[in-house]
Amino acid sequence: MNEVIKIRLSEQVQLDQGRLGLLYTQLGDAGAESVVCRAMEELAVRLSQCETLWRNNNQTQLRKHARSLIAISDQIGMDKLAQISSDVTHAIDAQDDVAIAATLSRLLRIGEKSLAAIWIMDDLSL
Repeated sequence: MNEVIKIRLSEQVQLDQGRLGLLYTQLGDAGAESVVCRAMEELAVRLSQCETLWRNNNQTQLRKHARSLIAISDQIGMDKLAQISSDVTHAIDAQDDVAIAATLSRLLRIGEKSLAAIWIMDDLSL
């Protein structure tokens, strides 16, 4: 058997437009844009730091960063990213290195796609 199968890891991201709409209603356009931009910047930084912390085997800080991603992503309607961040936290608590590696990889993939999706949506204007 010389057949090699390549698995393409792909899943759709969805933004909770209702939550974003509520944010814009509550804060107005300028206030909501400010919150969303700050959240996106913070998500990008923390996702990058998570990868570095994993490579440096610093699970204590990795857990803190993954935990913080839950609240940030939830605030701007990135429900899937919040759930996967929670999964990373649970894997760390279980001290399951294989699960941490798998869920962190998924977190980074979905994080990148979620940030791209919100940029695209911002270009279309809410």
